[in-house]
Amino acid sequence: MLAVVVGTGRCGSTLVQELLTRHPAVGFISGVDDKLSRLNLDGRFNGRVYRRMAPRPPGMTSLKHSTGLLERGRLRVAPSEAYRLIDRHVFAGFSRPCRDLLAEDLTPRMATRLHAFFQRRIERQGCEVLLQHLTGWPRTGFLHAAFGDLRVINVIRDGRAVANSWLQMGWWDGWRGPDNWLYGPLPAPLRQEWEDSGRSFQVLAALGWRMLMDAYAQARAVHPAAQWLDVRYEDLVRAPNEQTARMLSFLGLEWTPTFEAGFARHHFHTERDAAYRRELTPAQVAAMERALDKALPQWGYES
Repeated sequence: MLAVVVGTGRCGSTLVQELLTRHPAVGFISGVDDKLSRLNLDGRFNGRVYRRMAPRPPGMTSLKHSTGLLERGRLRVAPSEAYRLIDRHVFAGFSRPCRDLLAEDLTPRMATRLHAFFQRRIERQGCEVLLQHLTGWPRTGFLHAAFGDLRVINVIRDGRAVANSWLQMGWWDGWRGPDNWLYGPLPAPLRQEWEDSGRSFQVLAALGWRMLMDAYAQARAVHPAAQWLDVRYEDLVRAPNEQTARMLSFLGLEWTPTFEAGFARHHFHTERDAAYRRELTPAQVAAMERALDKALPQWGYES
């Protein structure tokens, strides 16, 4: 079975992916597979190697921020979004579409290549679930059109925290404006809000989160309800056992002794929940909250 962990980016989806791939029945594409994309590696030994490794050090949140195969002196065969690999061996538009990829975007040729790509890895890794990590646009409608049993774990985080984190990331290209960033143009009403804010970059990041979350709401509405699970990052770090058991059950997996050994190596931190209030000015936070006054409550957050 193919399953995906999705989220806006900087929402905790990397933690969820790395946590669930501790399970011996879960396969994944590694950062090494992605870096060596020309070789089209199937990751046969990914799980065996990864489950012997310690969790990623604090501050090293994704393989895409490293500069080589070696991280902090050791080879890390950790889960990856694998965009280079998918772009090369499925189709080149997967990693950076200007809007969400929907069911109607899937061509017969793409469907054939998607099936061959993921099925080969499921078979070679001998896993019950191949868990793929995706950030940015959901792409779940596109994938569900190819895999009818697709399971989706949607990781949600407070939009203020996400926007603040985006502003600190080297890959965030909102500094170049919404006409040049990776998400495509802002819808006209959001564009007007940004202009009215004096083109505030904090507001732009908040509007980016809002735009993506609108896409997640639309994707969830057309996906089979039993195959979609929302998980709030704040709930996970406060009740990790409860929320992790929820996710395992959703994937049809049991909490095994092997998984327990890997799970026990992870630490869950809550101190970053409201870091945006320390790292932004009150005026910047207020501007973001005005932009998110309706969106935050829709996802269970107080504004």
